[in-house]
Amino acid sequence: MASDARSRLVDFLDHEAFDPILRASAGDYPRSRHAKLHDVQRATENEKRRYHGYDSAREICRMFRDDLVCEPARRIDRELTALDLPTLDSVREAFERLAADVGATH
Repeated sequence: MASDARSRLVDFLDHEAFDPILRASAGDYPRSRHAKLHDVQRATENEKRRYHGYDSAREICRMFRDDLVCEPARRIDRELTALDLPTLDSVREAFERLAADVGATH
């Protein structure tokens, strides 16, 4: 059950946040934004890898909440917003509902 909860949270983040960013095409943006897109995609790859490495659903929830307020993640979120891409904050409510549904909240 705990492994299922962990998998559901990671799958949600992949589907709703990480993968749309990683699939974004530079061709959809003006040349002036290509470097910014590349930067946020690189950061997202690292973030996705980090979330996949967490051992439990509760750890994923804890780190998700930390990422909502830490300055480096907030900076990336601002850049994602400027590129009209999903952010952790934009999926927060749905993530919190899922976390509650799978019993991963405190």
